[in-house]
Amino acid sequence: MNLTEMGKAAAAAKYEVQKMSASAKNAALLAVADALTGNCGRILEANGRDVSRAQENGMHPGMVDRLRLTEARVEAMAEGLRQIAGLPDPLGEVLDRFTRPNGLEIEKRRVPLGVIGIIYESRPNVTADAFGLCFKAGNACILKGGKDAIDSNTAIAESIRASLAECGACADAIQLITDTDRETTERFMKLNGYVDVLIPRGGAGLIRAVVENSTIPVIETGTGNCHIYVDEYADIQKAIPIIINAKTQRIGVCNACESLVIHENIREKVLPALAEALRSASVEIRGDERTLCSVPDASTADEEDYGKEYLDYILSVKTVDSLDEAIAHINRYNTGHSDSIITENADNAQRFLNEVDSACVYANASTRFTDGFEFGFGAEIGISTQKLHARGPMGLKELTTYKYVIRGNGQIR
Repeated sequence: MNLTEMGKAAAAAKYEVQKMSASAKNAALLAVADALTGNCGRILEANGRDVSRAQENGMHPGMVDRLRLTEARVEAMAEGLRQIAGLPDPLGEVLDRFTRPNGLEIEKRRVPLGVIGIIYESRPNVTADAFGLCFKAGNACILKGGKDAIDSNTAIAESIRASLAECGACADAIQLITDTDRETTERFMKLNGYVDVLIPRGGAGLIRAVVENSTIPVIETGTGNCHIYVDEYADIQKAIPIIINAKTQRIGVCNACESLVIHENIREKVLPALAEALRSASVEIRGDERTLCSVPDASTADEEDYGKEYLDYILSVKTVDSLDEAIAHINRYNTGHSDSIITENADNAQRFLNEVDSACVYANASTRFTDGFEFGFGAEIGISTQKLHARGPMGLKELTTYKYVIRGNGQIR
């Protein structure tokens, strides 16, 4: 595969996409959405081959869940594109405007990033989500999925490209790298002459490899060791359903709860009932000494457990004696993704929201809401856990930059 030719095609495509009107982009997105549902059978057939290979190779069930598509998940991809089409176009927004004493009129205006490269694992829905967001924000994209989802990604990308061509839009607004070897990935990370930004989306190993080896500027999306803290003033009737949802609704996602922190004063009131509910959902508890006093069949947690993204039916539990200790524990072990407090004490909730250092902090809600779709972004390109340019769910505005537009009347310096 000639990556340089792909880079050249993407660099040309970005200017074609940038020139499209908002209505033309929206019409193309709606057509692509319809095409995905129309090609659902073909996409599911391709996905079935990926899932079968994954199971034969012994892939963890949580990762297989990430990989698997259903009619409902294909429809969700299409609905995400429809939502993106219905969102305001971010391009051209004037972020600031002022006039200098010499009469120069200066505007700070939102513009596309250009060509966005995305390297991702397992989740074939990323192919559609990434395209939709990049396209609406005026960008072209080059996608590099993992070998586990190659048939699914190819079927989705082919559907999108065919639909764009039928609309008269540039099909090279999305290109998929189909070579799955490591060498191709490494060469892609060096394509800085054509790719403006690279976004990795996957496990810690992938993200680390991209950050350490890319010559393209990287927006880092992080792993999710997400915490829920049950404060001494928690409403138990709220706490247990929130924890069960955050832990078990989908285990193979970065916004699932992996770590529970609980105040000593409410431990005996919450843990036995919570443990029963977790057992019913086949969740293993790994806790400290006081946790084991309340849940005798729990396993003993070690240092590694408190910092681990399990992506499995396992939950670490830490008992604390104060809100200060809870916040310190979370800030030590979290990955800057999503953390939540359950409490009826408004002051404690506010301190938690102010002092926990994560992209998304919650009071009395599940961490599973850290998601572009749930935030009303239509979809997301990933959850950024870094602090430069973008943080949290990355929607349309996070896929833009800005430039200054200056109007004069003969001024010279």
